[in-house]
Amino acid sequence: MELWILFGSFTLLMLIGTPVAFCLGIASFATVVYMGLPPLVVFQRLNSGMSVFSLLAIPFFIYAGDLMVRGGIASRIVAFAASLVGHVRGGLGQVNIVTATLFGGISGSAVAEAAAVGGLMIPQMKARGYGTDYAVNVTSMSALIALLLPPSHNMIIYSISAGGKISIADLFTAGILPGILLAASLMVTAYFVARHRGYPTEPFPGFLMVAHLLAVAVPGLLLIAIIFGGVRSGIFTATESSCIAVIYALLVTVFVYRQLNWNDFVHATMGAVRTTAMVLLIIGTAAAFSWLMAFLKVPTSLVAWMNTLSENPIIILLLLNLIMLVLGTFMDMGPTIIITTPIFLPIAQSYGIDPVHFGVIMILNYGIGLNTPPVGAVQFVACAVGKISVWEAMRSIWPFYGAGVVVLLMVTYIPAISLWLPSVFK
Repeated sequence: MELWILFGSFTLLMLIGTPVAFCLGIASFATVVYMGLPPLVVFQRLNSGMSVFSLLAIPFFIYAGDLMVRGGIASRIVAFAASLVGHVRGGLGQVNIVTATLFGGISGSAVAEAAAVGGLMIPQMKARGYGTDYAVNVTSMSALIALLLPPSHNMIIYSISAGGKISIADLFTAGILPGILLAASLMVTAYFVARHRGYPTEPFPGFLMVAHLLAVAVPGLLLIAIIFGGVRSGIFTATESSCIAVIYALLVTVFVYRQLNWNDFVHATMGAVRTTAMVLLIIGTAAAFSWLMAFLKVPTSLVAWMNTLSENPIIILLLLNLIMLVLGTFMDMGPTIIITTPIFLPIAQSYGIDPVHFGVIMILNYGIGLNTPPVGAVQFVACAVGKISVWEAMRSIWPFYGAGVVVLLMVTYIPAISLWLPSVFK
């Protein structure tokens, strides 16, 4: 009965449009009261879920990304990407994907990337004769690359949800090759779709211009090396690297590019504060919800149920992928990771799946969910920028979905794609 109250009240509240944090908190409170436990337990778990030092990295990385967009770093990355791949068929689509890859290594947020890169690229693509649906779909799918590349704050959430025992540096490293693979598959797809629709290419500006634009973009691109190199080498932690990212972004945007004004600084700061409050409330209530699931032995029951279906790791991974793909379409990514990691990770480990490898699988699954209605935050942002309805975009997104699913299957069944690079740094 306790599980019916926990999941039933959560589902009911979700269906009537209650914010996710309140769904998690109210469902946990109702279940604790029914079980006769002190209601204070919910607030203790909420507090312990939020009181994690590593969580400081999330708002600071978000803050740094916002400063870079407002301070001109993103526009210079776009110009450099355009010089590199603009001459390939579907030129601005290719530019969009390369820009997303480079910017993803700075922002770590898919929603921020869809807003930043989409705001720069979608109007240009529409003006050059590209279909709005094509521009939106390229933007929304390529924004998912940020989830895999450092400094992905979802990697940090996964590590914390797993009990803080998984190295964030290993997770950052493990996502690099899958992120590059996703970018490459989207570029191939964008090429064939553009060729089918007869979209134009951009003229190649020449190697001197490429070198010039690279030099202009280097101050922003250096942040990728600072974040990854510092964390991987052990010079500083992921939390410390997020603070360094903010300081570096301020220095570059104020003293190098001289584009960040006081109003932009205030808006970026207030945005980071609002995001921090929202993220921490969700994480805290999800921690209480996750504790109740562990207390009620949900993971153990699921492992036993999975064993009745199959003992083949290939089949189990396929089932987990299907479940996560469906869940990702109905819930936002952060709380979904927090809720499901304590359930799915023990199942994966019981079949010999490395937790770092499984983390990449989980994040890619939920990333695809971010681009799928009814709760597709990235899709909604891209459509809002492109000024079209979600259903218009969905009608032609299937080739790009196909590319994402192919990469997901490759990452799932070829562990070396995720685990080889971390092993090099051991």
